[in-house]
Amino acid sequence: MTKPTVLLVDDDHELRELLREQLEAKGHYSVVGVGNANEALGALSSQAIDVVVTDLRMPGNSGTQLCKEVVRLFPEVPVLLMTAFGSLDSAIEAIRAGAYDFLTKPFEPERLELSLHRALADRSLRDEVRELRRRTGKRPGHAGMVGTSPPMQRLYELIDRVGHSEASVLILGESGTGKELVARALHDRSRRSAGAFVALNCAAMPEALLESELFGHERGAFTDARTARRGLLREAEGGTVFLDEIGDLSPTLQPKLLRVLQERRLRPVGGDREVDVDVRVLAATHHDLRTDVDAGNFRADLYYRLGVITIDVPPLRDRGDDVLLLAEVFLDEIAVRERSAPPEIPNDVARRLLAYDWPGNVRELHNCMERCVALAQESGEIRVEHLPAELLEGVIDESPLPSEAPPGFLPLEEVERRHILRVVDAVDGNKSKAARILGIDRKTLHARLARYEE
Repeated sequence: MTKPTVLLVDDDHELRELLREQLEAKGHYSVVGVGNANEALGALSSQAIDVVVTDLRMPGNSGTQLCKEVVRLFPEVPVLLMTAFGSLDSAIEAIRAGAYDFLTKPFEPERLELSLHRALADRSLRDEVRELRRRTGKRPGHAGMVGTSPPMQRLYELIDRVGHSEASVLILGESGTGKELVARALHDRSRRSAGAFVALNCAAMPEALLESELFGHERGAFTDARTARRGLLREAEGGTVFLDEIGDLSPTLQPKLLRVLQERRLRPVGGDREVDVDVRVLAATHHDLRTDVDAGNFRADLYYRLGVITIDVPPLRDRGDDVLLLAEVFLDEIAVRERSAPPEIPNDVARRLLAYDWPGNVRELHNCMERCVALAQESGEIRVEHLPAELLEGVIDESPLPSEAPPGFLPLEEVERRHILRVVDAVDGNKSKAARILGIDRKTLHARLARYEE
């Protein structure tokens, strides 16, 4: 079995060698020693390091600065900070920098070995969880979507029921709610899942180009048509085409799409004959198509063909604690991209996230988390002032409980609140243990606690 490699960073050469000898004496560790932060970052970039032990005060960049860089660039590597100037302020500074532990010199070799053992065990567990997530894609949700709220549970059930159907589906919902995710989930559950899934936004291109993109064209059909093009409907043969913003489809293209749905045939631009096409059409819009039909802006027969089955995607404001689940998932994804540790969501920030209406829905929440990560890089934690201005407006709802109940009776929500707080208090604030006792996941517990007045 390969021994863990410890990177020892200290400008005191004699102390560094003494610690190296002590750690290597029992044969448990392999030690690499360097004298400053720049050499440490070079070692981390060039070889596999399992844990970093660094002095706090060194010439050039301090141990705290090195710790921040390790957390940012190598978030999987735990850092132990050691100093001869032990103080509460130093310890707080170390923890804020992302250090796993803080040791005050002089310390017994056993103290360092115990801290190393714990740091490596913690890293091993994190690596195992990361690998499990990578292999299983496990998220608090279903069908590639995140959320456990009742509206989302109903959505998951409907997707599972109609996914196998060949019928056209009209997906309705506000902008940013994730309509394309629903379409992909329907495709993945259909008999066409081995075929292509092709998405096209009908509002994103002019009519002439959209016609060519959808139905294809023959060579010479127009000025720039130097070669023939099959079009997306034929490219997706045996699969699924998702037409987003179908309400913006022009009146001249609507009958051509209707023929595809009715006859499974289409005529390319400039073509003199029709060709067969085998494709399932899914469409989405944030428009009220029924109103557009009544106003004469959308063909009634196409509307009914597209909406053989209709699925409504709930807005984020109706999804309750899903806001926090999604926020944490986005923070994890951004952290992987930025090679940094995901910041925590403190209760005051969580309350703001839960109280906001999210008119831009999931897309707006993602942008909000991008902003928070960028602004939280120095402190390593999200603060209320990092939130966009619109989230800081208004008053957080902390209204008193209803008083209509007879004496001795409490609303169910208050009973739940008291029980959860009692369990958390009984386990000394250990949220993981409390969640296991309550039979809920840790993120759900965090969301509940964020709602309660401290």
